[in-house]
Amino acid sequence: MKIVFMGTPDFSIPSLKILIENNHQILAVVTTPDKERGRGQRVTYTAVKQFALEQNIPVYQPEKLKGNIEFVEQMKALTPDLFVVVAFRILPKEVFEIPKFGSFNLHGSFLPKYRGAAPIQWTLINGDTETGLTTFKLAEKVDTGNIYLQEKVAIIPDDNFETLHDRMSLLGADLVLKTVELIQNGNYELKQQNDLLASPAPKITKEICLIDFNKSAEEIHNLVRGLSPHPAAYFNFNNKVIKIYKSEIIKDVSLKPFEFHQTKTELIVGCGKDSLRILEIQQEGKKRMGIEEFLRGFSFSHTSKL
Repeated sequence: MKIVFMGTPDFSIPSLKILIENNHQILAVVTTPDKERGRGQRVTYTAVKQFALEQNIPVYQPEKLKGNIEFVEQMKALTPDLFVVVAFRILPKEVFEIPKFGSFNLHGSFLPKYRGAAPIQWTLINGDTETGLTTFKLAEKVDTGNIYLQEKVAIIPDDNFETLHDRMSLLGADLVLKTVELIQNGNYELKQQNDLLASPAPKITKEICLIDFNKSAEEIHNLVRGLSPHPAAYFNFNNKVIKIYKSEIIKDVSLKPFEFHQTKTELIVGCGKDSLRILEIQQEGKKRMGIEEFLRGFSFSHTSKL
């Protein structure tokens, strides 16, 4: 198959890699424009661009997609069979209809559940024990297209965003390859999504990351899991942002919400129901630490009596 691959972050790379390894012709990679980062405003590439350059694959980086006549003509000139989209931007109809067999997307949920930008985060934040991966044919409404293949993915109690993301990235690559082969062989039947079963997975904002200790320890623990290691759940203390990367639930009702129990080796915070033991933490301007190291140089002023 002659394929144009579209993606941006690390999540996309296993899917691109498996297509190359299985002798599909990658005509080009499309990714987001380079960005200037850090104090020196050094130009950095997306993970997918870096990988594509190492494989000597041509790279396109359009600033915009909708109404971009030049980009549309560039894609048409490649005469692709298929666009494969993994963690990229929303494609307008004038783009996704270019290939002979159209375009499909790999989505990190069992659609129609968790339509939107952050499906992996929200499945953890909501405390789900199972999620999934879906490949679907692109349509005008985001994440609504007819489904090629789906696979369920178990969530283990120790999973956070990083571990689940990385596992789903590898499982997703296999699903992408199977989907390409189905399309190539013409041996598939598209399944329509049931919009009545849809749920949202909106972009993660700073407001979502802020911990409310009036909520239960279970809710807060799941928020920590869903946002670790980036962007991380946080609370404010003495005008400083404190990020939590790892926690566990303590069946303890002796502490009030936002009341701290601190020893030399342990930090427990009261919640609306039960308490939260903090295991990995970071103070604004400092490095991420295990709790024992952190507590050697930090004291919470309103500590409960030991």
